[in-house]
Amino acid sequence: MMPCSNCGFTHNCLCEQLPQFDDSIQVALLCHPNELKRETNTGKILLWSLPGVQQFEWSRKEPPADLLVLIEQHPKPVLLFPSEQSLPIAQSTADKEPRLYIVLDATWQEAKKMWRQSPWLQALSQYHLVPSSHSNYSLRRNQSDGNLCTCEVGSELMKLEGLNEQANELNHFLQLYIQVFQADRSGHALKPK
Repeated sequence: MMPCSNCGFTHNCLCEQLPQFDDSIQVALLCHPNELKRETNTGKILLWSLPGVQQFEWSRKEPPADLLVLIEQHPKPVLLFPSEQSLPIAQSTADKEPRLYIVLDATWQEAKKMWRQSPWLQALSQYHLVPSSHSNYSLRRNQSDGNLCTCEVGSELMKLEGLNEQANELNHFLQLYIQVFQADRSGHALKPK
C-alpha cells in the first residue's frame, strides 16, 4: 500500500476530513529545518486548512527574504514567543488592525535557539499566549506544561480573532489526526468508535 500523496497516511487517508476555512488569520510559520522533516509536525495542518498561513524556513546565517518583506509590508507584525519582554497576546487586541502572527514552528529547545540567534526576531513586538486549555498533543515526549503544538497555537489565535467555531473544528481535526497518526504508525486502520 502506498501512502496518500497529500496527507501522508497509508491506512487512514484524512484528506476528506481536513477542514477548509474561508476566514483566516494571517500566520507566518518560521520553521526550523529539522521540523520540516518531522512526521509529528502539526504546522502542516494549518497550511492545509487556512489560506492565510505561509511557511518560511529559518536559517541562522540569513533570514528568509520573503518573510522580511512580508514583515516590512504588514502594519502589525507580532512575534509569538514567551520571553522576558513579551506581553500576553490579549493586550494586543485593543486595536482591530489585522495582525501578522509570526510563529516559531520547532521544538521548544529549537525555538529558543532560533530566537537567541536571530536579532531580527528579537526586534519585533513580542507576545505570548495564555492558553484557554492544556495541550492534548501526545505525539512527542518531554512536553512541558503550558506548551502547545503549532496547530493548537493556530487554534488559540483563531479564538483571539473571534473564529471560535473554526477553532473548535480545527481542534477536533487535530484529535482525529493524532489518533490516525498512532494507528497508521502501528500499521492498521483506525477502528470506528
